[in-house]
Amino acid sequence: MAVLYASNLLSSKPQRSTASPTHIIRRHCISPKPTINTGKWSYRRIKKLSVSAIAQPLTGSSDSSPSSDISKGVLRISSDDEQQGDEGKFNWFSHWYPAAPEYDLDKRAPHAFTVMGLDIVVWWDKRSQAWQVFDDSCPHRRAPLSEGRIVEDGDLQCSYHGWCFGPKGDCTYIPQAPSDGPPVHTSKRACASTYPSLQQQGIIWFWPNTDPQFKDIALEKKPPLIPVLSDPSFPCTLSMRDLPYGYEILTENLMDPSHVPYAHYGLGAQVRMKNSSLKAFKANK
Repeated sequence: MAVLYASNLLSSKPQRSTASPTHIIRRHCISPKPTINTGKWSYRRIKKLSVSAIAQPLTGSSDSSPSSDISKGVLRISSDDEQQGDEGKFNWFSHWYPAAPEYDLDKRAPHAFTVMGLDIVVWWDKRSQAWQVFDDSCPHRRAPLSEGRIVEDGDLQCSYHGWCFGPKGDCTYIPQAPSDGPPVHTSKRACASTYPSLQQQGIIWFWPNTDPQFKDIALEKKPPLIPVLSDPSFPCTLSMRDLPYGYEILTENLMDPSHVPYAHYGLGAQVRMKNSSLKAFKANK
């Protein structure tokens, strides 16, 4: 049995096709045979900019970053579409999405991902003992926080000027600020944008909206839960892949078994097709 969690990677730029890259977390469940460790999938951020390439003057609050603009509704058809409305419009930004499998994350460093067109950073907060999901943009000069580090006290530190942030996005330290001066680090403009997040069944989920009204959304609505996956006696493996096409193509592919003997040549015993029909395909056991 395979369980798929798919996150469509929306882009704010016009595309020739309506399809867009799909972020897939695939969970293979096998019972009662023991789980086979197949190793980790490699993945990378789709677009990575260096600190010098993205540094820019501060022109507004921390919510003015491109990712924050998207998550606050730039791509929405209407600001009233918080859920599916009377007209049947679907709001992509009012649902939980998988960001990454927990087993593949190093708690000693921040991790960059792009989901739903949003650049996010996933990092471990040792004080709350929980994974946090931030907009991958420092409010100071927009440097990617994912290129920073986790400092000794557990804060997330930007690699450009050393600003530090706590699990709620609050700025805890600005090295350049004089100790006897005003507490500029307490300014709302110094806060990083955060996304609601939680860990469930080995996956880090996040709600793609930085608006404070959604900070407790997990109390009202949780990600989809598959009860059998919470059973410790039910072994399974977890893997993740970034696919360069939309979920529509993925769905069509999964519903087309006739491509398996050729696109996945060598994975099983095959019999040549005759009269344009597949006579037999027997998978290895």
